[in-house]
Amino acid sequence: MPLPAILERLRLPVIAAPMFIVSNPDLVIAQMRAGIVGSFPALNARPASQLDEWLHRITEETRCGVPFAVNLIVHKTNARLDEDLKTLAKWKVPLVITSLGANTEVNAAIHNWGGIVLHDVIDDSFARKAIEKGADGLIAVAAGAGGHAGRQSPFALMQEIRAWFDGPVALSGAIACGRSILAAQAMGADFAYIGTPWIATSEANAAAAYKQAIVESSAADIVYSSLFTGVHGNYLRPSIAAAGLDPDNLPQGDKSQMDFGSGGNSDAKAWRDIWGAGQGVGAIKAIEPVATRIETLLAQYQAAKRELPGRIDAR
Repeated sequence: MPLPAILERLRLPVIAAPMFIVSNPDLVIAQMRAGIVGSFPALNARPASQLDEWLHRITEETRCGVPFAVNLIVHKTNARLDEDLKTLAKWKVPLVITSLGANTEVNAAIHNWGGIVLHDVIDDSFARKAIEKGADGLIAVAAGAGGHAGRQSPFALMQEIRAWFDGPVALSGAIACGRSILAAQAMGADFAYIGTPWIATSEANAAAAYKQAIVESSAADIVYSSLFTGVHGNYLRPSIAAAGLDPDNLPQGDKSQMDFGSGGNSDAKAWRDIWGAGQGVGAIKAIEPVATRIETLLAQYQAAKRELPGRIDAR
């Protein structure tokens, strides 16, 4: 199946993942101007009326032919869903990333204004349900992804999805360098879905200490826990310790207290106090502008493409 036309205009096959608190208009605009899909969670715009202001600004400042995406939490705990959906319809948002609950009515509403729905999934059963309910494409969230992440290897997850689905797929999970973007394509993905590298950028809405922690961390500093939101996610060990918790002895989260926006299972709140990050964090060595980071990713990606035939032939 050919890709939607709006997804063929990218300099690099990358969709920037929407990150709670961190993703804001400055970050999205910089990502789009540098040639990748920028995105943000609708819930980052607070109060809800700010969402209209953000979409107006992004639309006016990015007439570059590159699309942006807004993430909607499609879960009963999201009291803003209907209101946010109406605002997205007003601006005819080209891409909507839906999470935590595939919904036929929501997908139909997005299609009514010509939008494309990408639903994030952590296994093949969720992927099938998403497509059955009208999603146009999938975001395969594999092990090692920052924030809410799955448990499965990207090899297994992509293998099962591509056995039956030929539509758009973005792969998430520890992708932080250009070589990994090419590897995602080799596994069958159309795009790499990247989050953590954007935290340590000038434009990101992250505390200076958070950005520095990204630069100083490695994969060994990532802790997988359900405590903070009720759903398993990957977080930076130093932020957990700073909250007075033992990263190696965290209790299980209470699913009945799920709160995807700020955390509902401990005094320390996810995203604000407990910082999300993926296992690819070790590739990030500096805090720099988005444009600089994308140029580096592009150079690495192109170099990997040039080197690959020689590596294969040498075998």
